[in-house]
Amino acid sequence: MLKNVPLEPDALGRGTYSAIEGLRLLNFSRPGIPSARHVSRNTVSRWLRGYEHGEESYSEPLWRPDFSNEDDQIELSFRDLIELRFVKAFRDLGVGLRTIRDCYRRAVEEVRDDRPFSTQRFRTDGKTIFLDITEKDHDGKMIDLKRRQQVFRSIIEPSLRDLEFDASTVARWFPLGIRHRAVVIDPRRSFGRPIVQRGVPTEILAEAVKVEGSIEAVVGLYNVPKSEIRAALDFEHQLAA
Repeated sequence: MLKNVPLEPDALGRGTYSAIEGLRLLNFSRPGIPSARHVSRNTVSRWLRGYEHGEESYSEPLWRPDFSNEDDQIELSFRDLIELRFVKAFRDLGVGLRTIRDCYRRAVEEVRDDRPFSTQRFRTDGKTIFLDITEKDHDGKMIDLKRRQQVFRSIIEPSLRDLEFDASTVARWFPLGIRHRAVVIDPRRSFGRPIVQRGVPTEILAEAVKVEGSIEAVVGLYNVPKSEIRAALDFEHQLAA
């Protein structure tokens, strides 16, 4: 269940997700897309905070998150979450963190944005960029083209189609697919919590059905169509998988 998290003054419009919330959404895979390995909190922490290896060696974060992450807490914005979804795709390809870091830097240079994967440019030219920057791992070993094409076609391309853009950057994510817009994640609505089109969070609808015992009863309580309630239930079920 999504929980309230302390909001920074500039959190409005950016969405805000705790580590637990972010990981559940990051590991979400809608029906029709091949399932992939789940990413751990420790892995996300290494991506966003960097890490020490050896006494004098330190790897920088892939990027600086929108919100300050002090102590052991991780808080993500909507764009951080979208970026992580695509960084995870590199991991699913079997690319190591050093190579992921190199790929991210090259994507930043190519797209000219420090959040390259959540841009309209990447949506347009993503396949070319992806295949180019994943050609080799950090040791110079060639990564099979057929494998890279399959990862892009099965994971990255469908994920890009699930996004809606305003101007140059991502604005909304339809986790059940762009053709099934009943559930939306929009940082400008409900702080980025997954909601149905009528604006009610999916978790609230799912809990209401559990308590009331039927979809019909919840229709009257929240004035939400049955189709949206069913979509909320499908989403929450898949989110918990």
